Amino acid sequence: MALTDEQPAARRPDATPHGHGLRLDRWDPDAEAQVEAWLRSRTDPDFRRWNTPLTLVSDLAGARAVLRRQAADATCEPFRITDAESGTTLGHVGVNMIDHTFRTARVGYWVLPEARGRRVATRALALATDWAFAGLDLHRLELGHALGHDASCRIALTCGYGYEGTLRGAMFEAGRQDAFRDVHLHARLATDPSPDVDRTPLAAPPRSPARD
Repeated sequence: MALTDEQPAARRPDATPHGHGLRLDRWDPDAEAQVEAWLRSRTDPDFRRWNTPLTLVSDLAGARAVLRRQAADATCEPFRITDAESGTTLGHVGVNMIDHTFRTARVGYWVLPEARGRRVATRALALATDWAFAGLDLHRLELGHALGHDASCRIALTCGYGYEGTLRGAMFEAGRQDAFRDVHLHARLATDPSPDVDRTPLAAPPRSPARD
């Protein structure tokens, strides 16, 4: 079947994903506490070790501008991970690079330092995955992380994102935009089984020639 240049209208479901003790809420660029949490994540050494954002943020104004751009981007669905009871910000999970023609997207996440070690990213990724398949009618979700980021690898595998291989030079080196590093590619299809992340132990990362 031939594809046309006409793209289906992007859909933004109103439902707020929730479960596993979490809620995925929309970021509010006018909420000072949320902007501060976003900025704090961008200056966290562990975040900077594994991520090199295209836009470097060093103050509240920059963080607010990024949040506003995300909210206006029809190819991006950014969520603030919150504690279901207290509403405390725990991190971020996003469904990005949404392509409604091929029904694909990429997912990414981060968790604030004080929320790590509680399976927040695993539970949030599971929520965002189910929401993307059901709410956006997507067929394939991809997840990439820097080679050596074993924590992210375990999260992906536990959430049913099978390891598909290593992409050479597919992301920036930490803190640089003139050098590249390899990426582990994971993916999950809408037809794949949905694991029970509350009961499934964290999976072990695969070994690949690039890591031996």
